[in-house]
Amino acid sequence: MSISTATIDPTAALQAMAAGATRGYWRSVAKRLGRDPVTLTCASVLLLIILAAIFAPWVTPLDPYKTSMLRRLQPLGSKPYWLGTDELGRDMLTRLIYGGRLSLSMGVAPVVMAFLIGGFFGVAAGFIGGKTNMLIMRVMDVFYAFPSVLLAISLSGAMGAGIENTLISLTIVFIPPICRVSESVTTQVRGFDFVDAARASGASALTIVRVHVLGNVLGPILVYATSLISVSIILSAGLSFLGFGAQPPMPTWGSMIKEHYGYIVMNSAYLAIIPGLAIMLLVYAFNLVTVGLRDAFDIKSQSTRI
Repeated sequence: MSISTATIDPTAALQAMAAGATRGYWRSVAKRLGRDPVTLTCASVLLLIILAAIFAPWVTPLDPYKTSMLRRLQPLGSKPYWLGTDELGRDMLTRLIYGGRLSLSMGVAPVVMAFLIGGFFGVAAGFIGGKTNMLIMRVMDVFYAFPSVLLAISLSGAMGAGIENTLISLTIVFIPPICRVSESVTTQVRGFDFVDAARASGASALTIVRVHVLGNVLGPILVYATSLISVSIILSAGLSFLGFGAQPPMPTWGSMIKEHYGYIVMNSAYLAIIPGLAIMLLVYAFNLVTVGLRDAFDIKSQSTRI
């Protein structure tokens, strides 16, 4: 009677172990987020703002572009204009909700595109190393040397006003910092024992990056990219205030402040205060969600508490 022995593929075993560890890591992150009331509250606020912006035609039946000299500068609480009307008789609440669409898009889209582009080049530079690392990072240092506000204004001024040019300029601004963070964490993970073991077992570079590296570097990169969303919202609002963003009559929170900042010294100061408060609420919510994500992804701090 012969006894058959099962053969074990070392590469497959390492991949299974890494995949299991990655799934357990992300489950623990989800549990820690579920026990954080501040992060959940801020995430709920963000969700409400996003849903209101997406379903704006159903949230408010009024037209954000319709003007009327008969109803101009209605005060707060006037039915049906609960946030009043501007100098052209347009409903402020409707324009605030519709403006949230562009403000969110111009704040989130550049960070998402920079996350994909900068993350790709950062992981490639950190994993390959050598001359490739030096070439990529020196190119990023050229853009990283300029202050983000100055670089965004310079690029927007060179390309001209418009939503598309604003998105491109903000994406260029955020690619270098995300690339630097991606390269840093990838360089650390590249030296871990499980990466050396996978390389010794014959796994390809693409497999090592996909199975062993990305699961360990996506968390820090994602947290850092999330922290840039609030910066992107402020920069996009600033560019709109300077006239480089969306052009009238399209409403954004930054352009609404620009249109109405002259009314601050008058009885209609709420015209500029309301969109400013909306920007502040959105930025604070994103910042607190970022703090919660950072704590949830920080395994060392959680293990020391236990």
